[in-house]
Amino acid sequence: MANVLRHLPELEGMELGYIQGLMKSMDEDQASLFAQVYRARRKDSQMILILTLLGFFGFAGLHRFILGQIGLGILYILTLGLCFIGTIVDLVNYKSLAYEFNIKVAHETMNMLNANYPGESN
Repeated sequence: MANVLRHLPELEGMELGYIQGLMKSMDEDQASLFAQVYRARRKDSQMILILTLLGFFGFAGLHRFILGQIGLGILYILTLGLCFIGTIVDLVNYKSLAYEFNIKVAHETMNMLNANYPGESN
């Protein structure tokens, strides 16, 4: 069983618990590989907060582009963050936006590792 905090010390809260569940059946080599790929692709909630705050200064929707939600990003740009209401809602929910994106990235990373090393991990 791999120690999550040794491989990904920056994780906290619900994300830490979720990733710990994914990594419980991995050996140290698999956990190290997973951590490298996951760390490169995950988004920090503080970065999402900063990009959301930029929405109040004319750059609405940048956080949606970073999260891979291109359609919403374009909509936010064209409507000034849905008249700032969408930006305010995203400002309140920035942690859940980052968490949902990171969970999706974790599953993609697990699928990639399972495809490259079948039968070795979860």
